[in-house]
Amino acid sequence: MKKLKKEDITQEVFDLYDDYAHDRVSRRLFLDKLSTYAVGGLTVSSLLSFISPDYVKKIQIQQDDSRLRSEFINYDSPKGGGSMKGLLSRPKDVKGKLPGIVVVHENRGLNPHIEDVGRRAGLAGFVSLAPDALTPLGGYPGTDDEGRTLQRQRDRNEMLEDFIAAFEFLKKHPDCSGKVGVVGFCFGGWISNMMAVRVPDLSAAVPFYGGQPKEDIDKIKAPLLLHFGDLDKRVNAGWPAYEAALKEHGKAYEAHMYENANHGFHNDTTPRYDREAATLAWSRTVDFFKEKLG
Repeated sequence: MKKLKKEDITQEVFDLYDDYAHDRVSRRLFLDKLSTYAVGGLTVSSLLSFISPDYVKKIQIQQDDSRLRSEFINYDSPKGGGSMKGLLSRPKDVKGKLPGIVVVHENRGLNPHIEDVGRRAGLAGFVSLAPDALTPLGGYPGTDDEGRTLQRQRDRNEMLEDFIAAFEFLKKHPDCSGKVGVVGFCFGGWISNMMAVRVPDLSAAVPFYGGQPKEDIDKIKAPLLLHFGDLDKRVNAGWPAYEAALKEHGKAYEAHMYENANHGFHNDTTPRYDREAATLAWSRTVDFFKEKLG
C-alpha cells in the first residue's frame, strides 16, 4: 500500500479527529465513523496511524540540546493542584536576566511536543516554563488518549490557577527579568486568554486557536496576538464576539487567520500541521514577545 500523504485525507477525517481529540465523540464512535473513510485501499488502522501524533521523529529540540539549560522543576500552586511540575528552559550561554514565557499545553498534559515547544522558546532567548496540569494525577501518562482522560478529571478553573502560579514563579525567578508572557495551544489558548483577563501584570498573551473569555474582557491589560486556523470552525465561531468586545474596550490586539489551516496547525507531530502557517505564526510570536517583553 502506498505511503499516505496529507492530500490523501479528506477534511471530514480531520474534523472527525478534532471531535475525538476534544471529547465530543467516544473512541468507539470515532473508529466507527473513521471506517467510512477507509476506502480505495485505505484501512482504519492506516488512517488512525497516519493522523495520530508521532513524538519520536518530530521533536525539533532534544532534551539534552547543548545550547540549553533545560530541567524539570516543581513550583507551588496553592489555589490549584499544590506542588506542580514543569519544564524550565533557557539558553545556556546568555548572561543576565531574560524575559519569561509560560508555555501552556493542549488538553492532554505536558506531552513531548509541548516540551519541545518550551525548549524552542528557550532557544529563542527566553526563560520558558511549560507546566504539566496533570501533575496532581501523576503527570502526563505517556499517551495522548490517557492524557485526555486524566485532564477531564481536573477542574479547568483550578488548572487556570496552576498556570497563574507558574506566571508568579517565573516572574520571581532569578534568571527572569520580571516581564512574563504566555503562549498556549487549544486548551492552552483558552488559558492564555483567561490569564490576560485574570493577571493584570501579564506582559503579553499569544493564544493559538483558543477558546475565548465571555466576561471581564475590560480587565485585559496585556497586548494580545491571536492565531486561528481558517478551517477551525468550532473555535472561530467565538471570535467575532470576542473581537467586538476587545474593540469596545479599546484593547490592544493583533489577530491572524491562516488560510486552509486546521485546528492544531502548529503541532508538527500530526498531519494537521501546516508548515507555512506554523512557521509564520511562530516567527510572529517570537517577534511579538521580543517587542512586548523586551
